[in-house]
This record gives sequence, structure tokens and C-alpha cells, in this order.
Amino acid sequence: MSPVVVLVGPPGAGKTTVAESLAERLGVPFRDTDQDVEAGEGVSVQDLFIDHGEAHFRALEEKAVAAALGDHDGVLALGGGAVLSAATRELLQQHRVLFLDVSLPAAVARVGMNGNRPLLLGNVRAQMKNLLDQRRPLYAEVARFTIVTDELDAAQVTDQALELIKEDR
Repeated sequence: MSPVVVLVGPPGAGKTTVAESLAERLGVPFRDTDQDVEAGEGVSVQDLFIDHGEAHFRALEEKAVAAALGDHDGVLALGGGAVLSAATRELLQQHRVLFLDVSLPAAVARVGMNGNRPLLLGNVRAQMKNLLDQRRPLYAEVARFTIVTDELDAAQVTDQALELIKEDR
């Protein structure tokens, strides 16, 4: 069993929204590994960060991603930081991965002052720039395809993703 496609990208790229839309259009299940972690722990990602720290969350995330890659056959959205794990990046090499890229201005506009994103507290623009600088090479490393989402709505991104999946079969 293997996901039809795995979506990666930074906060604000539209991973969850596009993954839900793709799953609906393909007639397959949708899954989000952040939601898996929250369901398994019974608390939000934000609370895990606050109460136990990022390292604890990342360990849970790594396990959730490995489980989902092994037992999900639909569309899978990963949390933005999942690619920080070398083990996760290695697992992703065996899957069709779509990187939803977004520029700094577009990401900041989409994320705004969202308090549910613990790594972006404080100066959102500076935090997002650091995050993009650190993670963009990792997203590119695991991606088979990339869609820049800046000027696109979710339906347009979904349409492009469907074309890429169709061409890749």
C-alpha cells in the first residue's frame, strides 16, 4: 500500500486544503500526519510544542509519517517540518511527492498572525524567512514535482496536481 501522492511544503502553501481537494477529486481517502499526531496524543500540535518541546513533537511526527506512508493509499499531507527528519526524507524517496512551494510574501500573507503555528510566533516574516531558507532545499530533495502556489487558488493547484499525477502513471 502506498499513497497516491504525498504533499510537502511550508506553512501557508496549502497542503491540507489541496490534499483534501485532490482526495475528493480522485475518490480516495485524505490523511494529514499532523492530525494523526493530534489524534494519537489527544492534544494539539501547538500544545505538544508548548508542553513537551519541538524534539518530542518531531519524534512523534517521524513515527506518524512512517506509519502513514506504509498504510495509507490515498492523498497524504505532511506537516511542514516533517522533511527535517533524515529518516523521513529517505522514506519519501520511494513515493510520489509533490512540493507545494510558496514565496515569502505569499506565505506571510496566508499565515498572518496564526497562533496555531508555534514556530512562527514573534516576528512572523523573519521566522517564515528562516524556515523557508532552512527547509526549501529539503522539500526540493524529496519532491518529484513542484507547484508554486503564490498566484493560484486551491482549485488551480489541484488541477495542476491532477495533471502531474496523470502524466506520472
